[in-house]
Amino acid sequence: MAQWTREIIHTSYVAMGRPEIEAFLAKCFDDVLAACDGPLEPARQAGERLVRVHFTNPVVVHRTLNHLAAELPRYRDLDPAGLVDVLGAIGSGFAGALREQTLGEQEIIKQSVLDARDAAEEALRASEARSRAVFTSSALGIAIVTLDGIVDEINPSMARIFRLSEESLVRRTIFDLADTAWVGELAAANADLVRGEVDRYQLEIRFTEKHGSHIWTQLSASLVRDARDDPDYLVMLFEDITDRHMLQEQFRRQAVHDPLTGLPNRTQLQTSMERALEPTHPGRRVGLCFFDLDGFKAVNDSLGHPVGDQLLRAVAQRLQALTAEFGALAARMGGDEFVVLVPDTDGAAGLVAQVEKMLAEVTRPARIGAHELAASASVGVVERPVAGTDAEALLRDADITLYRAKQDGRAQWVLFDAALNAEARDRFKLSAALPAALDQGELFVEYEPVWRLDDGSLFAAAASIRWDHPEFGELGEESFRDLAEETGLITRLGGWALEQVCRHASQWTERFGARGPLAAVSLSHRHCRDPELVNDVQRVLRETGLPPESLALGMPEAALFDHQGDAVDTVEIFAEMGIKLIVSQFGDDYTRLARLRGLPLHGVRIDGPHLAGFADPDGPDPLDEYLLSAAAGAAELMDLPVVAGGVDDELQAQRLGALGVRCAIGAFAGERVSALELHELIADPEGR
Repeated sequence: MAQWTREIIHTSYVAMGRPEIEAFLAKCFDDVLAACDGPLEPARQAGERLVRVHFTNPVVVHRTLNHLAAELPRYRDLDPAGLVDVLGAIGSGFAGALREQTLGEQEIIKQSVLDARDAAEEALRASEARSRAVFTSSALGIAIVTLDGIVDEINPSMARIFRLSEESLVRRTIFDLADTAWVGELAAANADLVRGEVDRYQLEIRFTEKHGSHIWTQLSASLVRDARDDPDYLVMLFEDITDRHMLQEQFRRQAVHDPLTGLPNRTQLQTSMERALEPTHPGRRVGLCFFDLDGFKAVNDSLGHPVGDQLLRAVAQRLQALTAEFGALAARMGGDEFVVLVPDTDGAAGLVAQVEKMLAEVTRPARIGAHELAASASVGVVERPVAGTDAEALLRDADITLYRAKQDGRAQWVLFDAALNAEARDRFKLSAALPAALDQGELFVEYEPVWRLDDGSLFAAAASIRWDHPEFGELGEESFRDLAEETGLITRLGGWALEQVCRHASQWTERFGARGPLAAVSLSHRHCRDPELVNDVQRVLRETGLPPESLALGMPEAALFDHQGDAVDTVEIFAEMGIKLIVSQFGDDYTRLARLRGLPLHGVRIDGPHLAGFADPDGPDPLDEYLLSAAAGAAELMDLPVVAGGVDDELQAQRLGALGVRCAIGAFAGERVSALELHELIADPEGR
């Protein structure tokens, strides 16, 4: 409390020493903290107590609010709006208590005047002396005003507040001390007072001085009656609240503007969108452009956040300057995302032309310190009639369209397309629902039989994750595996699948022994990089009792090596455990095939559209045949059996077998089966 005490101790005369003031302010601070967590009443009471101990100088509330605005965020996690509410409550309590005290002084003046008319000469002189002392020394501006609104007498504080001389104020009307926008309300309230319908009123009014500065005052006006109880004159008290008002305006602005760029934030954008979506006239249209800077993270990572912040400010300034030309609003959504709201568009073509201008301006190189940076951006553009849409749908569709723009290559704009956005929206639904699907048992595992081509025996069972989705029905792994990879859920999904497969495999291994097939689980590249993968595999094998030699893990070729091109430790560890390692995506990069030589691998898997041509009666495309023959030949030289996916018929299987393929997965090998059906298949392989 020492800093707060230093701020206000010399502003007013208070009958307390410094230690007592610090203890008093500590209690006030505790009440303000309580208001941060609940009702605002304790904060209002803290403001009142400042006045009650005679901290009445207007500078007290200004310094108090500034001090608490800096200190409160260190003690409580407040959003800008919440901070404004708490500080406003303190100011309100201070102003209310000061007004009550002032009104008391006003009553003294008023009563003194009335008493003076009926009291004796000596009492009159004493009363006038007391009234004159209050009138002269008051920090509030006091004006004696005639019933027709003319200022008859003022105290020195009036001249100080309005920055005018006494001669400039006397004989002017009270309406000259308010800007035009406030005169109507002031005239109406004053007319009621003069007619005697009310005894007092209070208004907050603004006055603009000759240099253009605004002066905000809290006006309290009272009617004085004569001995016959008829209206006689008015007493008006002007409290200077300029500092408090400007501070509140500053907090309000912070609540609706982004602190880094100065652009409107989400809150202000929402308000502006609601206005833009009002059907003020038939056929009104609206446009929304969602900008995302491409590769901005690389700027932060390589040049540092200060440079990144300057780049964001440069982009914001350019967008703001351009949007002002055609009556649009640029807002920052957070990070490197900006939104431009365009009310009253004249169609998609006109909006796209504006978007291209904005893109050209955003991508213009910016000089930041010693760096010249050229940002690029992707833009999702939505343009539609106001009728039938709302802010949430407009923003959601622009966001999804932006996602398409980034998927399609970045540094471009993409216009909203209902069909494509519906597809993207479905992907988002799946992405959002996948974590809950894991928890709620909507996922299950089925198996694709893997048959040897030479003797027709069952070699392995390849796990396939399925999703029984409540809206979209049964979905294959291809529908959501990429989503899991993008969202980082792939590790959890792969771990769940590994546990399910090992539990199933332990049952068929226990029942069929050596006749049981390998349990094959494909790991994603991201899952292979998980530092807990080895521990998780060891734990699952231990808990399920599955022998390690009964498990086959499919690992992408690229995941077998680190950034220096050395084999990752995981390969050796799994091999030492007895787990069979199968290289998936084999042959995608022929330059890396030689690196596989010497690794403890058990086989490779080949997939892709080039295998489909082997089912053609006229034979495969020569290039496809050459590529497959080369891959199979490389695997044979390394003594690695080849498993081919997507084998649909016997002709295709024969042709692949002639090139060295040992095992097949697909319609030829049999449809997917459940764990129970796989038991039956192992027991009676001839029944497939």
